[in-house]
Amino acid sequence: MTEKSFKYRFYPTSEQETLLRRTLGCTRLVYNRALAARTEAWYERQERVGYAQTSSLLTDWKKQDGLDFLNDVSCVPLQQGLRHLQTAFTNFFFL
Repeated sequence: MTEKSFKYRFYPTSEQETLLRRTLGCTRLVYNRALAARTEAWYERQERVGYAQTSSLLTDWKKQDGLDFLNDVSCVPLQQGLRHLQTAFTNFFFL
């Protein structure tokens, strides 16, 4: 089997770059907050927090005054960050 790879380079406009940076920053924030929520739940109450609970937390975070900027980016990368966190926990604990 022959493997192929492709390299692409793109040159975003300043508006696109701003949106990309904002999206990546929001994704990182959501991932870190969900990780903190999972860690806190385990160490304080020995509770497991899964994807569904973190997704509900994300909905709550979007309604808070200080985090309302999360509504300015697409929800898809934010949810995908939560899925990546779920996969990381699953791989760590069950593999």
